[in-house]
Amino acid sequence: MKTIGLLGGMSWESTVLYYQLLNQGVRERLGGLHSAKILLHSVDFAEIEQFQVNDQWLEAGAQLAEAASGLERAGADMILLCSNLMHKVAPVIEAKIKVPFLHIADAAGSAIKVQGLEKIGLLGTCYTMEEDFYRQRLSDEFDLDVVIPNEEDRKYIHQVIFDELCQGKFTEESRTNYLTIIDKLREHGVQGVILGCTEIPLLVRQEDTDLPLFNTAALHAQYALELSFAE
Repeated sequence: MKTIGLLGGMSWESTVLYYQLLNQGVRERLGGLHSAKILLHSVDFAEIEQFQVNDQWLEAGAQLAEAASGLERAGADMILLCSNLMHKVAPVIEAKIKVPFLHIADAAGSAIKVQGLEKIGLLGTCYTMEEDFYRQRLSDEFDLDVVIPNEEDRKYIHQVIFDELCQGKFTEESRTNYLTIIDKLREHGVQGVILGCTEIPLLVRQEDTDLPLFNTAALHAQYALELSFAE
């Protein structure tokens, strides 16, 4: 079993989910008292959020790359960045480390292709939905047609993520509104929806809809477990 390096805190609400999923996965494989070998560097999300707001992506990338390098020096055999959005600076992190960097979009894309889907909806922050760093990777690497909500719905999704989900607030009103947005995507022919923010699965669950949902945090953790146990 290899050691998994988690670069978390963005937000800590979803980083807890990563820790839980990884340990559950190890227990399922090995049983008994076994648990995952994990190193965690948890950042202060307020600092990262300010970099986002001020369009200081180079500074954000440099901070996260240094943290990833620290995890590598401490013995991590791979790095997981526990945030969809911050994969915008993934190339900066990858350039700083020698161990594998497991891209969250690859985990999602692989799972979608296994199910044979071609047209997929994407929910996340405005950065994730509107910019190319995530959608283009899904298109180029997995030949997926990625559909995003309209502008009004994108703004609402983004607001709920930062004002509620990242602060541990989960309301029935927001869940209902998210499901309405998912139904709108269904009308555009999507065959499933990527929950492209690691906090969204804390609000919307598969049992809430019959449209396949792709929980990126869970898929990312599964991706890491497969590598952790690979010969």
